[in-house]
Amino acid sequence: MMTAQQFFRFITVDPVNLSLKAKLLSVLASFVAILLVAWVTQKSGVGAAYPIIVASMGASAVILFILPSSPLAQPWPLVGGQMVSAVIGIACAHMHTNTAFASGCAVGGSILAMLLLRCLHPPGAATALTPIMATDPANLMDYSFVLLPVGINVAVLLVVAIAINRWVLRYDYPTVPDQADNKQHKHNIIQPSQRTGISERDLEKALESRNMFMDVSAADLSKLFTAAQLQSFKRYQGNITCADIMVKNILTVEYGTEVEDAWKMMQGEKLKAMPVIDKARRVIGIITWNDFFKFLNVAANTSFQQSFRAFIRRTPDVSTDKPEAVGHIMTSSVSVVPETTHIADLIPLMSNQGYRQIPIVNNENRLVGMVYQANLIAALYNERSLKLADDASGETI
Repeated sequence: MMTAQQFFRFITVDPVNLSLKAKLLSVLASFVAILLVAWVTQKSGVGAAYPIIVASMGASAVILFILPSSPLAQPWPLVGGQMVSAVIGIACAHMHTNTAFASGCAVGGSILAMLLLRCLHPPGAATALTPIMATDPANLMDYSFVLLPVGINVAVLLVVAIAINRWVLRYDYPTVPDQADNKQHKHNIIQPSQRTGISERDLEKALESRNMFMDVSAADLSKLFTAAQLQSFKRYQGNITCADIMVKNILTVEYGTEVEDAWKMMQGEKLKAMPVIDKARRVIGIITWNDFFKFLNVAANTSFQQSFRAFIRRTPDVSTDKPEAVGHIMTSSVSVVPETTHIADLIPLMSNQGYRQIPIVNNENRLVGMVYQANLIAALYNERSLKLADDASGETI
């Protein structure tokens, strides 16, 4: 039997994991959306026999602005679920004079149609009831109800949902599911999600094995699982930041540094990459070996060495047809990380995105160091060794 304390704990559980700001924004978004839906439909000239807005649009607004990443909130479930349910509701109202029987047929039929068409949207079942409950048997709604007001309600609500979710609430809506079927891949390229122990395909199989609907996609569950792993790693490793493992005294070049000088610096210090900074030591790019080679054209009658020497050597003439400064060959799209960042956040950058080195900046966005793959591996290895040593000494005692 449930105790008073258990009951109180049960009713105080928050069903949505949203901050107070997010909740207030969702409330405001729902208000604006329903206001616009009703206003546009009213201006479209809907007849007096029909409502300007279907009551189920309020439930749709809750799903769209509180659970925008839910499979039930995507455009096809919204549009298909509402429109199909409206058609079935009208059909049931005309076929059955008994209100109770017509209501059951409308809800059951709409749910069946939505499941078969893969557009399940719970408020659609309420839309199917509207033609039955809103009029008496002597004055039934006709199929124009499907387009006006339901069609206009759904169209306006979808447009407003995309605009508000993307530009105001900053949600990735609509959510496009990834194609995880390996048969569709022509190349054997390992995807980032497949490099971890659990892939999205594994999560999809696990969800299917439960034989029950869970209001979360495999992609969102994968992101949540990855984030949980990083949080667990941070808790286990302690507060080790990039400032603790970075190389501080690093060589840099500027935009106007000559290509030949930059190459000599990298060759002399055996570097694979160097940050490109401005006068304020802010990172504006990075130069790697690949940047030297991507502009190289090897002629038929010259060797690679001859072409490369000619490329990096400064042109004595006033004009030239080849890059002379680092700024002309550097990679301008470079990722930088604050020095307060935990080293766990570097793992996906280096393992999934392929970064071999990452410039580190301070709170003024000025370059203060560089973290290389070797630094990260050494830090993880040393921390692991210390943990094992502590555990061993504890067992000995």
